[in-house]
Amino acid sequence: MKGLLSRAPGGPETLEIGELPEPAAGAGEVVVAVKACAINYPDVLIIEDKYQFKPQRPFAPGGEFAGVVDSVGEGVTRFKVGDRVMGNSGNGALVEKFVAKADNVYPVPEERSFEEGASMLLTYGTTIHALVDRGHIKEGDNLLVLGAAGGVGLAAVELGKAFGARVVGAVSSEEKAQAVRDAGADDVIIYGRAPFSKDESKALADQFKEKGGKAGFQLVYDAVGGDYAEPALRSIGWEGRYLVVGFPAGIPKLPLNLTLLKSCDVAGVFWGAFAAREPERNRANIQQLFDMWAAGKIAPRVTEVFPFEKGGDAIAKMAARGAIGKLVVRVAE
Repeated sequence: MKGLLSRAPGGPETLEIGELPEPAAGAGEVVVAVKACAINYPDVLIIEDKYQFKPQRPFAPGGEFAGVVDSVGEGVTRFKVGDRVMGNSGNGALVEKFVAKADNVYPVPEERSFEEGASMLLTYGTTIHALVDRGHIKEGDNLLVLGAAGGVGLAAVELGKAFGARVVGAVSSEEKAQAVRDAGADDVIIYGRAPFSKDESKALADQFKEKGGKAGFQLVYDAVGGDYAEPALRSIGWEGRYLVVGFPAGIPKLPLNLTLLKSCDVAGVFWGAFAAREPERNRANIQQLFDMWAAGKIAPRVTEVFPFEKGGDAIAKMAARGAIGKLVVRVAE
C-alpha cells in the first residue's frame, strides 16, 4: 500500500509517496481504508523530529483519519466491514490503509463527509478536555482564545459559546477575524506578528486587558505560545486558568510573579495522554461532542482539501500559520 512517508528528518518538502507493508488487524483492532486525513500542528513537528514522540522511519504523519472499515480483528464487535468510521492516532494515518484500536474509532454520522469526520476528534477532543477538565469552564466566564482561527482555535470558540462563555478570539489578520466572528465569537483582537519589543508586548497586554474588562479573563486558551503568552497572562483575572495547548510561535517563559499576584493557575493540556490514562472520561467527552455536533452547536470547518500526493503542501501551509479552520488531505475517493 502507499503512504506519504518521512524517510529523514526535514520539512514537508522531504515527504514522498512510497510503499509500506499491507496492514493486518490484530485482536481488538480494525483496518481502515483511509479516505481523508486532517492535518494538525504535530504533523509539522513530527517530521522534523521535534515532537515528543519520534517514530521509527520510514513513517507517515497524520493523526486524524476517516474512511471505511476494511477488516476487523478478533474480538471486535462494534464495527463490521464497510462501516464508515473516523479515528485518531499519534501519527501514521497518511496512508491508504491504517490499523487502529477499535476503541479509538467512532462511527461517522451518515450526514457527514469523510473530510468532516477526519476533522473532529483531535481538535474538539483536545479542546473539550482543555475547557472542561483543565479549565473548569462555567457559564458567564470570560474566555480569551489565542490563534482563534486555527483548528483548535475555532473549536475553542464554538465550545466556549456552547458552554455559555463570553468568547474573545485573537488572530493575526482580518480574514481570520471574520472566520472567528462567523464561528460565534463575541469580540475579536487582531494582533501583530512576533517577535515583540517590550513596548509592543505592553501594548498587546493592554489590548487584551481592554477586551477582558474590569474582571479580566477567567480562561485563556493558548494554542500559540511565544511572545503572545505573557501579554495574555497579564490580562487574566483573579483565580483565572491559563490553558497551555501548543507552541507554534515558540515555547514561552512566563513570569511566575504574575501567577502569584493574580492567584491564577497554569494548566497543561495533553489530550493524548489523558485519553490513554482515562479512556472512560475521554469517551464521555467524545459523546458530548457528538451530541453537540448533532445539535448544530459545533461543526468542523474544512477550508481546503489537498490531493494525496500534495499532502506535504498542507503541512507546509500549517507550518506557515496560514491555515484557517481545518486542512484535509483526500487519500482516496
